[in-house]
Amino acid sequence: MSAEREMLERHTDRNFSQFTQDVLQGNSLCRRALLFMFLKRDHPGKIKFDDVDFAWDVVRLEFSRAEYQQMMDDARERLSGDQLAAVLEKFEEEAADAYEDPDDSGKAFSPVAE
Repeated sequence: MSAEREMLERHTDRNFSQFTQDVLQGNSLCRRALLFMFLKRDHPGKIKFDDVDFAWDVVRLEFSRAEYQQMMDDARERLSGDQLAAVLEKFEEEAADAYEDPDDSGKAFSPVAE
C-alpha cells in the first residue's frame, strides 16, 4: 500500500527503490523499518518504531518462487554469457526450496533491486 511505502521512506530517509536495495544489502535501519511495518499490520496503533528491536539473526529475507522467476527474467535482460549462467544457476537452486505464495499468481512485481 502507498501509505506503507511512504512510512518506510519517512523512517529510512530513502525512496522506495533505494530502500528495497538497502534491505537486500543488509541495512539495519531498513530491515528494522520493514519489520516495524509488518508488526504494525498485526498490531495497529500499538507498536511504535522505537519499540522495534530484534536480534540480527532472527530476521531472514525469503523470496517466493514467482519472485525468483521475476529475478531470473530480469537477469536474462541485463546479463549474458558466464555471468548469466552463474546467476540463473544460483536463482534456480534457491527457487527450488522457495515457498509458493498463492498471492503471486498474476501479480506484477516491482524491481527487487537494480
